[in-house]
Amino acid sequence: MLFMLIVKASKNSEAGKLPSPELMEAMTKYNEELVKAGVRVMAKGLHPSSDGIRISYPKPGEKPVVTEGPFTESKELTAGFILIDVNSREEAIEWALRMPDPQGHGEGRIELRQVF
Repeated sequence: MLFMLIVKASKNSEAGKLPSPELMEAMTKYNEELVKAGVRVMAKGLHPSSDGIRISYPKPGEKPVVTEGPFTESKELTAGFILIDVNSREEAIEWALRMPDPQGHGEGRIELRQVF
């Protein structure tokens, strides 16, 4: 079963600030554990939304609207993801709970979603 751990953006990630060296070390260790267990498929961080482009479809049948970032609603943005292949929903939750606070400063939020 594929699951995506979606790391939500924060003010720091949107400002392009890298995590502290301690947090980088903790995340590296976590990723190494995922690899060692054979469940990590892919893990990547994303550039801030200031480098992003949003395409929306506000009127059916008409051309899409292209909007360049930054996007202000940082709570709705994604800063990165980890794709894991596990045996159950429960195992995915266990792995998600083991992830260190991905943003530090108490700002981290993770969304766990199963992939079709």
